[in-house]
Amino acid sequence: MTADAATRRCGVLGSPVSHSLSPILHRAAYEYLDLGWSYTAHEVRETELAGFVHALDESWRGLSLTMPLKRVALDVASRVSELAETVGAANTLVREGDGSWSADNTDVAGLEAAIRERGVARPESVCVWGGGATAASAVAALDGLGTTEIHLHARERSRAAGPLAVADRLGCTLAVLPWQVRAECAAADLVVSSVPAGAADVLADALAENAGPHRILFDVVYDPWPTPLAAAWEKRGGGVISGLDMLVHQAAGQLKLMTGHQVPAGVLYAAIR
Repeated sequence: MTADAATRRCGVLGSPVSHSLSPILHRAAYEYLDLGWSYTAHEVRETELAGFVHALDESWRGLSLTMPLKRVALDVASRVSELAETVGAANTLVREGDGSWSADNTDVAGLEAAIRERGVARPESVCVWGGGATAASAVAALDGLGTTEIHLHARERSRAAGPLAVADRLGCTLAVLPWQVRAECAAADLVVSSVPAGAADVLADALAENAGPHRILFDVVYDPWPTPLAAAWEKRGGGVISGLDMLVHQAAGQLKLMTGHQVPAGVLYAAIR
């Protein structure tokens, strides 16, 4: 381990951030890779991001970004990956050799990997709840999986602007529906809840009414778990993918960007379980 490697620092930023499991995942990866890096959590609001990032010294290598920083992160970076540009959100900032920061998105690959891991190679019809940055990443992930029919529920159509923009850039069709369970939901192979904890609780029983062995729920929440929606879905025999699955796979992508090394998902799962 070189002296330079020993001084490298990374961290997760967001508000709130105290619940984040990212420190556990990244520290476990550093131990696996025999890197003497540090990884810490920092409470940072949107208006504070630019000042926080620009104040970091050269020992800092990478930053993981959670809500509400994923969109404003694009304004902080000198370079933005094509995927982050397409999605309109970044969950990763990496310090380049010239001291500038580049923005990337590993949420899309994390969503795809979590879905494939559950054995869903190509969901034909998908129902998405929510219109934020995670929903936008979900649309991109579903397009990558070859999904042909996606509908999205938003409390107001204006809140779906991000996912609609992604669909337009990718050339896929996205129907925006009201915030209520409809017949289209029961026909979907996969239901994705991208909303914060508690936001889908009142929908749990109605959404899970037609759950079964051949229908999958992807609830991006991991704390608290299980959510009322996940519990109702499993009670009716449906399969569930949790936010932990997405967290593990997006973290693996971040680690590759920050350290240059691939860490097996099993190492990260073991750390949080």
